[in-house]
Amino acid sequence: MSEEEARAAQEELVRLREEHRDLDAAIAALAGNGIGDQIQIQRLKKRKLQLKDRIHYLEDVLLPDIIA
Repeated sequence: MSEEEARAAQEELVRLREEHRDLDAAIAALAGNGIGDQIQIQRLKKRKLQLKDRIHYLEDVLLPDIIA
């Protein structure tokens, strides 16, 4: 992976982590006030899971496991 690709992946990782935190707050707010739309909450949770998968992928690419 080139330095430019690594930098782009790192920037994407930062953006995805921020979006993941924002979704967590939005889900908590919708679920907390008791009148949250269950379909909307499920969509947000699904998006959050997709972000988590992408975050883990980028972390693996940037910091591969090295077996010693």
